[in-house]
Amino acid sequence: MTVSRFRTILYTVAAIVSLAGLADATYLAVQALTGETLVCGGSPDCFRVLGSSYAKVGGIPVALFGTLAYFSVFSFATFAAFGYVRARAFLILTIGAMFLVTLWLLYVQAFLLHAYCRYCLFSAAVTFLLAGLLIAVPPSRESLESQDAQA
Repeated sequence: MTVSRFRTILYTVAAIVSLAGLADATYLAVQALTGETLVCGGSPDCFRVLGSSYAKVGGIPVALFGTLAYFSVFSFATFAAFGYVRARAFLILTIGAMFLVTLWLLYVQAFLLHAYCRYCLFSAAVTFLLAGLLIAVPPSRESLESQDAQA
């Protein structure tokens, strides 16, 4: 299998994985915007996390930002799978930002709220998986050539 085919497969897997995160974030965003009660399996922790002041930024539900981020990852990964170099750069930036925000939100749950939301943990797992897939993507020939030129 060639490197470019392997890279295409990884970007395709990332696009598919991002759909799981998109579904999760969309569900939470719709619940937050409509004021509906979440089905958290009777977990009071879930309600504490999603009802906390950390669940909104400037009055906008964090889940809505997650929906936008996962949709962006899906789009960029799809374009990257078809060889668009600029999409790869945007994909790296988006997943990197998501990774950092996820670390912060996990910190909030663990050390500030002392409560965990199952949906949030699922989203964190999806983000970590996306970051792992991105790390597994071999460097492109263009970036290898530019490294050789700099050396």
